[in-house]
Amino acid sequence: MHIEPFYDDVTGTVSYVLADTASGQVAVIDPVLDFEPKSGTLTSASSDRIIDYVRAQGWQVQWILETHAHADHLSGAQHIRHHLGGQIAIGTHIRTVQQMFRSIFHFERSFLPDGSQFDRLLADGERFQVGGLTVTALHVPGHTPADMAYQVEDAVFVGDTLFLPDVGTARADFPGGNAAQLYHSIQRLLALPHATRLFVCHDYPPQGRAPAWACTVTDQKARSIHVRDGVTEADFVAMRTARDATLAMPTLILPSVQVNLRAGKLPPAAEDGRTYMQVPINAFALHQPAPDGVWQPARAA
Repeated sequence: MHIEPFYDDVTGTVSYVLADTASGQVAVIDPVLDFEPKSGTLTSASSDRIIDYVRAQGWQVQWILETHAHADHLSGAQHIRHHLGGQIAIGTHIRTVQQMFRSIFHFERSFLPDGSQFDRLLADGERFQVGGLTVTALHVPGHTPADMAYQVEDAVFVGDTLFLPDVGTARADFPGGNAAQLYHSIQRLLALPHATRLFVCHDYPPQGRAPAWACTVTDQKARSIHVRDGVTEADFVAMRTARDATLAMPTLILPSVQVNLRAGKLPPAAEDGRTYMQVPINAFALHQPAPDGVWQPARAA
């Protein structure tokens, strides 16, 4: 087993190539497509780094795995598949997220919230192969209802569920997010053997530290600023709720969600042949979820 990380310093995203070097089969995890929001410019340098690396090794892409529908970067899954092949997979609960956002964005009639945009929907505990490596899909909701982690041997790709110990944990205030659920998902990961390596999807390094992407269960239990040993569910929920109320919306949430719910495809082109992204007015104006977890439009003062 070989794991090669690719860090995107614009979005703080870490993508991975997971390779079975014996067979030459690989999975690409959470690839990035570059989007400059001020000009609307879409480029592929981040995904091209992965493509060049896989080609240089002479490997074959078997899977393109998404840990969830990201709100901070556009998926490069379609770009990777176009050049290297592979099946695009995500958790079965992506259908819940598609249903939520379908009512926020005025998606085309042909868009169905059934996960059919992806090649494979993975259930909790489902196993699949990357060459000779057995990967187990783990449902770890809380950040979103559809978050997945992928475990192979002593390594787990945890998505946005956990960050490195000095950064903490993911927010839980997106539609369908739930801090208590996130706590239990994290505890599931921290119940794994102490030497298990946890590979994060993002790093936002504190000043003075270079970007990094891996730690162990022991590291998290001893040093995590949010979920180290002794932090109760009530402590975590109180911390996460207070902290989330201070966070700004991710810069790329509007374009990211529109693309990532389509497995990395752009919205259909308009009659003029150009592709457009929607900006739903006031759909995210209140930084406070309703009891059902869906954000409500702002009310006039």
